[in-house]
Amino acid sequence: MKLTIKDETFAGDILNEIMIEIQSESTSAREIITARVTQEVADYNSKAGDKFNGLVQPTDAERSLNGYRLKTDRFIDSEKQVYVALDAFQKNGFFMLIDNTQIESLDQEVLVRPDTHISFIKLTPLVGG
Repeated sequence: MKLTIKDETFAGDILNEIMIEIQSESTSAREIITARVTQEVADYNSKAGDKFNGLVQPTDAERSLNGYRLKTDRFIDSEKQVYVALDAFQKNGFFMLIDNTQIESLDQEVLVRPDTHISFIKLTPLVGG
């Protein structure tokens, strides 16, 4: 099932959208975050430009207006990015809302449908691989 994930501000402004694939309608926050970060990295690595627009700031990248600018063209390690994102979730680096309900733990089970509203609200810059 394809789902749309949105990065939003506290005021509800949409900063970014990404489509991910989820295997089952019963899933966990961990699986959603992993699918999201893996898709972002795959999208970036397939075109390998100098700008990455994702949940986690890659190491050796600097913030830019709509994402992160990498100092050199390089591939990003999705495993490192996933690790940093999961760690940040546990340390309240961002909130995850599913149908306007805050997700409290990585292993919290949720039911998703194609019209499920999934939002990420970043609190601090996240630096990863």
